[in-house]
Amino acid sequence: MSFMAPRVDGTMVAMSSSTPFAGPVAVSVAYMLLWYVLLLGHQRGTKYRRKAALAREGQVFDRYFGRDGEMLAADRAVMNTLEQMGPFLLGLWMCAAFYSASFATGLGAVYVVLRAVYPFLLGRSLSNINPKRVALVTIPCYAIVFTLLGTAAGAALM
Repeated sequence: MSFMAPRVDGTMVAMSSSTPFAGPVAVSVAYMLLWYVLLLGHQRGTKYRRKAALAREGQVFDRYFGRDGEMLAADRAVMNTLEQMGPFLLGLWMCAAFYSASFATGLGAVYVVLRAVYPFLLGRSLSNINPKRVALVTIPCYAIVFTLLGTAAGAALM
């Protein structure tokens, strides 16, 4: 993989990355970008949109003790991604280190795409959640994490 890097004088020079871990780095960066999109875009955006909508109706938005279905769905998308961050990143890197960086990269990329789809399958509001739709993401995500961890453990211990 090659990329452009700036020199001290401001010009750009082509660099080559020979690290076997370029794929897991890219997957990790993509996951963290997704995390911040969900945190700062989806959750924060939902908060201010709902606050404004309720203010127009003369109601008060209660961020922490309210039962706003849209806010709860945004919170769930963020928290579910956070809850799975540790096992996923640990599995990704252990699998890359002990088994195969390309195998870990492939599974990791699928995982990130599935996590990105999760808020859409979850729906806009928790009041009309469809568990079968959510399972289309959660079951494969668990399978990927267990595969990464199991493959790494098997490779390291055998």
